[in-house]
Amino acid sequence: LQINPLTMRLQEMIRVIRSARTQGEERGIIQRECADIRSQFRQGDNGERSHSLAKLLYVHMLGYPAHFGQMECVRLIASPRYSEKRIGYLGAMMLLDENQDASLLITNSIKNDLSHSSQYVQSLALCTLACMGSAEMCRDLAPEIERLLRASHSYIKKKATLCAVHIIRKVPELAELFTPSARTLLSEKNHGVLHGAVVLITELCERNPDTLVQFRKAVPELVQIMKGLVTSSYSPEHNVAGISDPFLQVRILRLLRILGHNNDTASDAMNDLLAQVATNTDSSKTAGSAVLYETVLTIMDINSESGLRVLAVNILGRFLLNNDRNIRYISMTSLQKIVQTDHNAVQRHRGTIVDCLKDQDTSVKRRALELSLALVSAVNIRSMMKELLIFLSVCPPELRSQTASGIFNAAERYSPSKRWHIDTILHVLTTAGGDVRDETVPNLIQLITTASELHCYTVHKLYRALIKDIAQQSLVQVACWCIGEYGDLLLKGECEEIEPVQVTEDDILDALETVLQSHMSSPATRGFALTATMKLSTRITDNVDRIRSIVSIYGSCIDLELQQRAVEYNALFKKYDHMRAAVLERMPVMDKNSPGHTNGDTSGEIKEPDTSKPKPVEAGLLSEPASQKHCCVYVHVVPTVSVYEKNGLSLKIQCDKQTETEVTVTLIASNSTQNDITNFTLQAAVPKVCNHSIFKLGSVFAHTNSRYSFQQPY
Repeated sequence: LQINPLTMRLQEMIRVIRSARTQGEERGIIQRECADIRSQFRQGDNGERSHSLAKLLYVHMLGYPAHFGQMECVRLIASPRYSEKRIGYLGAMMLLDENQDASLLITNSIKNDLSHSSQYVQSLALCTLACMGSAEMCRDLAPEIERLLRASHSYIKKKATLCAVHIIRKVPELAELFTPSARTLLSEKNHGVLHGAVVLITELCERNPDTLVQFRKAVPELVQIMKGLVTSSYSPEHNVAGISDPFLQVRILRLLRILGHNNDTASDAMNDLLAQVATNTDSSKTAGSAVLYETVLTIMDINSESGLRVLAVNILGRFLLNNDRNIRYISMTSLQKIVQTDHNAVQRHRGTIVDCLKDQDTSVKRRALELSLALVSAVNIRSMMKELLIFLSVCPPELRSQTASGIFNAAERYSPSKRWHIDTILHVLTTAGGDVRDETVPNLIQLITTASELHCYTVHKLYRALIKDIAQQSLVQVACWCIGEYGDLLLKGECEEIEPVQVTEDDILDALETVLQSHMSSPATRGFALTATMKLSTRITDNVDRIRSIVSIYGSCIDLELQQRAVEYNALFKKYDHMRAAVLERMPVMDKNSPGHTNGDTSGEIKEPDTSKPKPVEAGLLSEPASQKHCCVYVHVVPTVSVYEKNGLSLKIQCDKQTETEVTVTLIASNSTQNDITNFTLQAAVPKVCNHSIFKLGSVFAHTNSRYSFQQPY
């Protein structure tokens, strides 16, 4: 056997490059070889151009510049020798793209080669056009490709079909040119042509609804082809792990999914076939699993029978038991998509899904978590929440926030009782308090205020959690707030729901001081603790002086927010001590949908009242817009401003008097209709810089000619 010495030079170059010990040595070899290749290109047709380009393509594969070989590709493509054409077309596919002018130079050569007498030369031109053909090249050569779709050789038909797919993607308006030929290709026996035909029809249907209607008539043909693949005997040419041509089966199933979507006639025509494939396909091998997976997706996306959908869900359930993590992953991904429409069918596999939470792979855990949260319902809330809380305690850090949020949402939707709801959220805060969302604290506070019968139970439980661990900031904030509000219940030591603890006033203040002094406490947490300490001044009797001392210390705190709170609280002890009990009284029960509890949601709308008959104007019409209308009134510049005027109701704010330390603001509400306004409530919100300041709000309410006035501290 004699070896061409020029070929040996290519092999020798590869051997030398691979033996280089450093990157610098490799670069040196490449530079010398590239210089030699340039020299060969300049010498013209000396019989070595194709070998030089082959060496340059290897250099290109290593990531080094090879653009100087583009024109040589054009020259070799135009060569009459097949060996040179082959290297030239290969170089064009690797070195050229549609954005380079050199690619336009080979259009005429490709057109000539598409009409060549040799099918192998035609194949080279088809592959190159399908790989890097620009929109201009596709427009020029589309008629040639359509002609080759009717060629006598299956080898050319297959490549022409795939080239037509590329042309449609580049120039969608040329799709109509290939539609008639695509239908006739389904009668081919060659699997390669059939595969290309199905890909072409899929592309046509996805881009044009009219074409989709036309190809729905081909569903019986596709069903017959698929049945032939499922029931055919062993064929070594197409068999993969016992499955006859799984690649073609998958492509047909995808096309059937498109044709049967939202169409009863097409869906009915393929129901029996899908049941046959789902029943007879062996899933022990990857090829069988791929076919079954596509079958399931097709069943779920068409108007299939209910029994067939249950069968598809059961297949996905079997996938969950597969040892291959990839199969388990795609199974849960599919179940996640259908859990809302086939909830009961998916529920049957709840135990297997929950077991996947213990998988070692984080991606599988994430999918199992998402699916488990989607399966939570009012019926299984207690059992599912036990599993999720166990998972929360051992899950990876990157899943902790998602798990906590999912538990909160599920508990809010399906909680069987308020005590269970509170216990669940407290468990999450104890386990992963640092990974919860910002709105968790106000939401839990709102829940606690509405559960008045559980105030004693909650404050005892939160106090125990606080003295045990102050690292979880969200938990500490809720505990401080609850102690500030219901500290008197804690001191009583009487609680039916939980074993009470005997707590003294000093014990409570010690716990709050620990939070204030801890380096783990954030500024926001210290603010909660300081406010709780201040509120306790109206709930205890023997340690008011100690509270006054604690508050005065933070009057010179480096944190501006904490310093401001302390200064204002000191003012309550001194100048406004007579108002301290009223200002620090227990917070009223907060409705989650009440004004001021929007959690940043300002999407509410004001509903127009029914004017068909007179009826009282409810204050509820005022509460929502009032909570969502943000009016920043600079009273020293604008003495009077109108903040709301609709449906006969007018609200105005006016500045009556302003000094350096005091501002008197009056809210005037006028009702010009003949209807009475009931449940009118005055609420005041102030900016952060004025928070916790003391205000006297004067308000005048006017109804026609009557005037009612009242004044109250805030």
